[in-house]
Amino acid sequence: MINLAYDREHIWHPYSCIPPPNAPLPVAATEGRHIILEDGRRLVDGMSSWWAAIHGYNHPELVLAVARQLKTMPHIMFGGLTHEPAVDLAEKLVTLSPVPLKKVFFADSGSVAVEVALKIALQYWMARRKPQKHIFLTVRNGYHGDTFGAMSVTDPDNGMHSLFAGVLPKHYFAPAPHMGFDLKLDEPADDIAALAAFLDHHHDEIAAIILEPIVQGAGGMRFYRPAYVRQLRAIADDYNVLLIFDEIATGFGRTGKLFACEWAGISPDIMTVGKALTGGMMTLAATLTTEEVAYTLCNNPPRALMHGPTFMANPTACAAANASIELLLKSAWQDRIQHIEAHLQEQLMPLSDHPGVADVRVLGAIGVIELERDDLAPRLQDMAVREGAWLRPFGRLFYTMPAFNIEDDELATLTGAMITAVKQVVRP
Repeated sequence: MINLAYDREHIWHPYSCIPPPNAPLPVAATEGRHIILEDGRRLVDGMSSWWAAIHGYNHPELVLAVARQLKTMPHIMFGGLTHEPAVDLAEKLVTLSPVPLKKVFFADSGSVAVEVALKIALQYWMARRKPQKHIFLTVRNGYHGDTFGAMSVTDPDNGMHSLFAGVLPKHYFAPAPHMGFDLKLDEPADDIAALAAFLDHHHDEIAAIILEPIVQGAGGMRFYRPAYVRQLRAIADDYNVLLIFDEIATGFGRTGKLFACEWAGISPDIMTVGKALTGGMMTLAATLTTEEVAYTLCNNPPRALMHGPTFMANPTACAAANASIELLLKSAWQDRIQHIEAHLQEQLMPLSDHPGVADVRVLGAIGVIELERDDLAPRLQDMAVREGAWLRPFGRLFYTMPAFNIEDDELATLTGAMITAVKQVVRP
């Protein structure tokens, strides 16, 4: 049995304190799309383990890949050495990622991948003899991670990082893109015009624009139009700044495209991936960039990208990632995403008229219920557990991002739990 008293007294959980206000649920095992609690209850996981376990849990092909790698080389330092799983994974990422991203840096988490992306941009401009270009431009409602550099380009007002605002590096924040994936604003609108105005005034000091394409994740679960992303690429080129896309949450099919920027048909100069990269088996992330950026950086002092995590390109994690990507590509994942999207739309959209619900939106395998109140998350979570589903709402957002191979009855359990929870808990 898990010693919950010891956990309560000694262990920090994400975004919590010691002791936590609510005891964590003790998990005994995982299976398929289910979390199995110590008391025997089985919960359909509507979070795919924070958006990473896109194939569900314990998938035999992923387990086999990890087991094989553990027998030969669980880990080896990447400094001065290399190995087949890393080379194979780099080849997959270069092949699948938007052209012209051809250079790969392996990191050990999404936040670190963002830190590396920021460093690449800064070192690029140092190599170009323009060290004054050291500020980043981003948009409101973004989220890029919890390390210091990543926090500095995350929305400064809407949540987690406002506590550190006085000590984080100062960057520029343009208004968030207008909500609406289907908005038809092919001409510059006030949101993209406001971002262009920042560049017009400050391009000489801006190294790069960084944002999450199409879907803003933990900063608000906001979906916005591909035309904004296309216009952003053109504006970045016009003002001679780099463009960084954070695809950690959206990469590997979540929105219905392999990468969210594909909806806009354009490529960034730097891109980060993580979360679903290993199918939730191991922690691993990567930062990709173009030949022009990489060669400019590497052909000028100090002739090296100044970053190197201890567990960089861990062979076991790379083996898991190779197996996960192969599993994804040989599956009918696009059909599955469309099926999940249709179900979420059919089941959740009627809640738009429920008192206390501000908005319901669906894109790919993402379903979001936005509430008018921000204090109901614990009660919604408790009700969902009673209904057999694991969901982790935050603030005003009650959402699901399930595994791609979720069965229809499991998907029905998820949406049924969300509907019941909203109807029981949410009041005007």
